[in-house]
Amino acid sequence: MISYISKNRIWKSICLLLLVGILCISKKSPVYATGLTGVDSNLTGTTDTQTNINDPGSADTPEDLKELNVANNLTITYNDGNGQLAGPLRIMLILTGIVITPLLLLTVTSFTRIIIVLHFTRTALNTQTSPPNQVLIAISLFLTFFIMSPVLAQVNTNALQPFDRGEITQEVALERGVEPLRQFMYKQTQAKDVKMFMEIAGEQPVENLEDIPTTVLIPSFIVSELRTAFIIGFLIYIPFIVIDMVVASTLMSMGMMMLPPTTISMPFKILLFIMADGWNLVIGNLVRTFY
Repeated sequence: MISYISKNRIWKSICLLLLVGILCISKKSPVYATGLTGVDSNLTGTTDTQTNINDPGSADTPEDLKELNVANNLTITYNDGNGQLAGPLRIMLILTGIVITPLLLLTVTSFTRIIIVLHFTRTALNTQTSPPNQVLIAISLFLTFFIMSPVLAQVNTNALQPFDRGEITQEVALERGVEPLRQFMYKQTQAKDVKMFMEIAGEQPVENLEDIPTTVLIPSFIVSELRTAFIIGFLIYIPFIVIDMVVASTLMSMGMMMLPPTTISMPFKILLFIMADGWNLVIGNLVRTFY
């Protein structure tokens, strides 16, 4: 048994020595990298015989940069998008944009005014949770998309599509994308709100939209939207308050003071709302306030 193991070791040692000898005897072939200075160009091929599909530095568009460039050896040239931001940074910005999208939806669009007015309408009808909150939010979202569709179309045409084609940089795309939103907010913002936030920020009074900082325009727009929404809500409340007063006076004159007036007035409110085609009036005139 011991002699068998010794013979196996001997054969393995002989095979290893033969392999090392073959590697040492074999002819060494030098390897050179193309384009290095100080290296003979004849060893790496000449310009007339190289197999590049496109010459280095001849790309004109971002699509050309992303194509494989096959030479005597494999050369891969890839540009990350437009060559402005690294991949991880771009992913971080995309995730950040996804996170702040609901915040932007609430602050720089028509959503705030719509949801407040619809809530006032439901409260004036005294229907408690009908329509439910989910329905009111869904209606507000679709009305917001309807109102903001021209603005979104401008952002897509002026910023997103040119940036996707590689015609503009991220900074230019951001500036062009914000401009339609600024114009929309400026039309709905009252001058006294802009003046108030300009004074708080220590800025000098301005007259043109271009001179108003975005950090001032957004809170001014929010305050103006709250004021407008509450004014519309007050106007919606007026006819329903009259019904409550009439019902309460009637019950007191009949001596039925233990019966809650809201229980009797709610059917009359709903009847008035149906006869006046209330949803058409409220939603139609609410959307027209943005045009």
